[in-house]
Parts: sequence; structure tokens; C-alpha cells
Amino acid sequence: MSGKAKLRDKRLYLEDLTVSFDGFKALNDLSLYVDPGELLCIIGPNGAGKTTMMDVVTGKTRPDSGTAWFGQDIDLLRLSEAEIVGAGIGRKFQKPTVFEQLTVFENLELALAGSRSFLKALRARISPAQQGRIDEILEIVGLSKERGLPARVLSHGQKQWLEIGMLLMQDPELLLVDEPVAGMTPQEIERTAELLLSLEGEHSIVVVEHDMHFVRSIARRVTVLHEGQVIAEGDMDKVQKDPRVIEVYLGV
Repeated sequence: MSGKAKLRDKRLYLEDLTVSFDGFKALNDLSLYVDPGELLCIIGPNGAGKTTMMDVVTGKTRPDSGTAWFGQDIDLLRLSEAEIVGAGIGRKFQKPTVFEQLTVFENLELALAGSRSFLKALRARISPAQQGRIDEILEIVGLSKERGLPARVLSHGQKQWLEIGMLLMQDPELLLVDEPVAGMTPQEIERTAELLLSLEGEHSIVVVEHDMHFVRSIARRVTVLHEGQVIAEGDMDKVQKDPRVIEVYLGV
């Protein structure tokens, strides 16, 4: 098997991506790969290209050049944002975007509905299998006791978990998670680490985060971006000792 073929066995395959904004290269020949079932953490200073990379994967931004494949046969650059979601990629932004006036259960029910309209989704009867799936997700994200509460009364951390649950209702193969523990209490951070680790293997997960203690608690592999390129990769101990990472990011 050729090197290219082996790389295409990856769940996510990004190669030589370049994105320019008014002459500034947000991505500069970026190449990055994610294995099936892998939990990959991406770190780097502000402006390193982390968000732009996720924008390319989800179809929000089109690169000037390069390739982006999901599995062996899905060319992400040919798909719309909605088609990419349908292909099995879910994205969680830093700020939770749940429906505050709806209950926790209704938020998950609405996520299950997919493309159906808001009102039709809430009026539709769900099947026993769908009910069971919602119960399962509530258990996974630790919100079974809060199922009947309006989302507005949840803590910040609980809203983050609910949004992860809403993504899981679509059963994505790849989850992109942006700074999930920003603003959380230490207890919520610990619970979030447990949640993401419980999803590893069943889903591929890419986590962008600045909290180094949190990254160390979940990461098998860490990728460091700077000026739109990968400058280091490996376990946390390896990247923390890398001279260039220390110079441009860790500052120690």
C-alpha cells in the first residue's frame, strides 16, 4: 500500500491547505491527519489557524489550495455546510448554543429531528427507539436528572454538556470541539474530561483548547499550530519540551 493510500485510511485528511485573508495566511500549507476513533488535541497561540482549520473542515471557509477528505471517499471541499453535517461531522463552538426556553429533553429531541422545522419537530411523536436514544445521551452527558428543566437554568458547564449531547444525537463520526472548558469550574472541567474520554474510540474527536492541564488529562496526541502550520506533534511531554513550542506559545 502506498503512503498516500495509508494516509487516506485516516478519518480526517487535510493536506497543503492554504487560506489567505487580505494577504495574511491564516493557514500556510497545513497538513493534519486524524485517525478513526482518535482524540486529538490542538493547541497554539491566538491566530495560529485553529479556528480557520475547523472552518475549512465544516465548509464555512473555502481554502485557496489544498485538499480535505473525510474518510476515503468524501471530498469536503465539494460539499456545502449542511452536506458536511449530513456526512457525519459535528462542531461545537466555544459558546454553548442551546435553546434556553426549551427543556433539556426538548433540546435533544429537536437535535434528533434534523432538518424538520422547529414546530413540527416539537409536535412530532418520537418512537420508543428515539426515546431510548435520548435517555442514553442524557446518561452519557450526565443530565438525566435535569431532563425536565429549562436549559436556561443549567450551569455553564451543563449547557456545554447539553450541546455535546445535541451533537451526539446526530451520531457524528467526527466531533470538532472548540475550547470546551473555558469558564468552567474545576469540577466541571474534570467531568468534561471524563465525558470526552468516554466518547473516544466510538467517535473521532478534535479538541482545540488553551487549558494545558485539561489537555494533559485527555490527550494521547497533541498537535501545535503556529502561523497556520504544524510546528510540533506528539504526546504532551514531548511538545512541552519542544524549543519552538516554548518560544511561540508556552513562554517559559
